[in-house]
Amino acid sequence: MPELDERAVVLGASMAGLLAARVLADFFVTVTVVERDVLPDGPAIRRGVPQGRHVHVLLTRGAQILDELFPGFLNELVADGAPVWNDGELSKLHLSFGGHEMLRSGKIAREARALAVYMPSRPLLECLVRQRLQAIKNVTILDGHDAAELKSTADRNRVTGVRVVDRSSGAERELMADVVMNATGRGAHTSAFLKSLGYGRPVEDHIVMHTTYVSQLLRIPRGTLKEMLVDISPAPGRPTGMFLTGYENDTWMFTVFGMVGHEPPRDLAGMLSFAQDYCPAHLIAAVRAAEPIGEVAHHRTPSSRWRRYDKMPRLPDGLLVCGDAICSFNPIYGQGMTVAALEAAALRDCLRRGGTDLPRRYFRSSAKPIGVAWQMVAGSDLTVPGVTGRRSRSMRVITRLVDWALAACESDPVVAVRFFRVNGLIDSPIRLLHPAFVYRVAVVNLRRRRGGGQPRQVEVAARGNSREARPDNLSR
Repeated sequence: MPELDERAVVLGASMAGLLAARVLADFFVTVTVVERDVLPDGPAIRRGVPQGRHVHVLLTRGAQILDELFPGFLNELVADGAPVWNDGELSKLHLSFGGHEMLRSGKIAREARALAVYMPSRPLLECLVRQRLQAIKNVTILDGHDAAELKSTADRNRVTGVRVVDRSSGAERELMADVVMNATGRGAHTSAFLKSLGYGRPVEDHIVMHTTYVSQLLRIPRGTLKEMLVDISPAPGRPTGMFLTGYENDTWMFTVFGMVGHEPPRDLAGMLSFAQDYCPAHLIAAVRAAEPIGEVAHHRTPSSRWRRYDKMPRLPDGLLVCGDAICSFNPIYGQGMTVAALEAAALRDCLRRGGTDLPRRYFRSSAKPIGVAWQMVAGSDLTVPGVTGRRSRSMRVITRLVDWALAACESDPVVAVRFFRVNGLIDSPIRLLHPAFVYRVAVVNLRRRRGGGQPRQVEVAARGNSREARPDNLSR
């Protein structure tokens, strides 16, 4: 690929920062990643990633992009022990969304590979990405350094670099850069920097839900459970839920969470009591018999927050932002890493079209996948009484449609596949509005209300010769 300029600097070695650095390495002579933590050689929890002690799942689209950026990465992930659901066997998943338990019998073999879900621990995933990035010759990771101050030209039209400080010695130096990508997380100071330059701050969208989650790493003997992934989301009248996810080395992460003041206890016995009313008994028994590894970890997320850089009338050249520094989501939906991957893909597409007006083009391009994920999160969270945020009319309509589709997912594999594709950020939610899909959902739910049991293949009256109108193509 053509080089656009000499130097790029990425602030933060988070997943978002590492993926952004990988993309920038194809277009710049040198890429330097500045990270305040001293990075471990292998998989390990580090201070700058407290969420590494909690549940993580790599959604389908995020996994696909990782494999595009680092060819063969997913095979390496599995070789290092990360479980993967890729055989389409529904009994290995226990998924409940909005009080609707997804179909748990049968197999969706045709869609299995396209819907693969990978379940590495965050330390393993981040370690492997970091190792692959460090193997790229024009990338340097400068760890143990604080990014103290962004620098700009005298006319404030362009960011020119960053002043960094060695945390061990206090020595300072300035890294010159043609592009600076800020991936320092939710607490990033980019908004204040822009205001200091006279650009103002971006407007922000907020959904205040006060999520608290508590996690315990466990060792469960192989073969104890058929399920690989358990995800029970909040339901009407219950703003709580849980995860149980298999990891490498026969370890599992057990997480319980609550919203709007429903805080889980911070001990394993209390966590089990917190979940027992909505978690199947055999899963509770498996967790109770498991061997705890380390201490219980807890974390609070007060709100989902989207800084709308895409709506700013003016931006300086050379300054980009990614990951939680743009948008941080309620973590119970597991979208953060996949959205970061989608932002990296948006950056790649923008750079392929050249460096002119890059910030404006990048922020507008990345706002599209962020917006899709935001609508899904907002639609779910804002059904919970006590959660505050803007409830638009269109959001209320989409939320009702999704609930209607989820009801059909309890018994119909074709509807379930379409929902999995949307939930995995492969397809746009607009696909849920296709007339053939809406018709199928309507027929499935009508049969359920009439007590008809398992639905037959729905015959759709074809209008023209469109393949999309035929029910056997709804899952594609």
